Amino acid sequence: MNQTAAPKTFASQADLADKKITFKQLSAHCWAYTAEGDPNSGVVIGDKFILVSDATATPAMARDLIAQIRSVSDKPIKYVLLTHYHAVRVLGASAFAEAGCTEIIASQGTLDLIHERGAQDMQSEMERFPRLFRNAESIPGLTWPTLVVGGGDPTKNEVPGRLTLDLGGVSVQVWHPGPGHTRGDTIAWVAQEKVLFSGDLVEYQAGVYTGDAHLQEWPATLEALRALNAEAIVPGRGEAMQGSADVNKALDYTKLWVETLFRCGKEAAAANMDLKAAMAHTRKSMDPLFGQVFIYEHCLPFDVTRAHDEARGIKNPRIWTAQRDQEMWAALQA
Repeated sequence: MNQTAAPKTFASQADLADKKITFKQLSAHCWAYTAEGDPNSGVVIGDKFILVSDATATPAMARDLIAQIRSVSDKPIKYVLLTHYHAVRVLGASAFAEAGCTEIIASQGTLDLIHERGAQDMQSEMERFPRLFRNAESIPGLTWPTLVVGGGDPTKNEVPGRLTLDLGGVSVQVWHPGPGHTRGDTIAWVAQEKVLFSGDLVEYQAGVYTGDAHLQEWPATLEALRALNAEAIVPGRGEAMQGSADVNKALDYTKLWVETLFRCGKEAAAANMDLKAAMAHTRKSMDPLFGQVFIYEHCLPFDVTRAHDEARGIKNPRIWTAQRDQEMWAALQA
């Protein structure tokens, strides 16, 4: 009797092994919290206050980050920056509020996206990443910023706002450098120590998720970051990089991913390929370059779908829902 193989699930659903966490000092005031390709966070410790860049996926994960911070400083954690709206970056914020955080910062573009699609993204990501969302019942709901940095909507030609935070002995600049991973991406830049916290605008040796991206504009945003001449970077995923040469490696890696993906998407659209054919076409270029990196197989279906959409003129990324995730996956398995 012939048996039909069970459909494959998202690669991330089978990734259940815990990752090794590293808390590493990069400069006098800057630290990187990384975990073998899982979402990173950054920490800036001043003489008066502390800023955390990206709040982790759950309060339980955030409490681990807080414990790492408390191993080196007892200063108040006053600020949490949301580099963008994705659930794995923001839903741990309530633990920081419990620890005394008074300001959650995001760009206007990120706030708009939370209103527009935050609830759908929360459900979608929880189903995609069971390991990252252990103890999901502890999440009280969506995370909302209390301090909004202007700019962030590329369709309105807004001049990016810029916020400078004095932590005591060190200042952090926060602004939206342009669309890329999302239309609201926000960075933290410690100019006096040349340390950049990029969020998912930059990755290194890990999958570059582009399901909600603006692929055409992203390379220009990366060049705007390159112009900072950073000497250390905490990317969204992958190890923290030190030295200008290694910072540029991370920028180049991300740019190569985005440009290769979008070129393949445009070629597939020009040939009127369906999604499954576009995936096969894209793999011919992407697999040899990136097939070995962490969460590559998870990212690629979402990435090809977005490149296919944008190349066909869908400027504003379609909202991912748990149902749309499954419909996309079924189309690729058909």
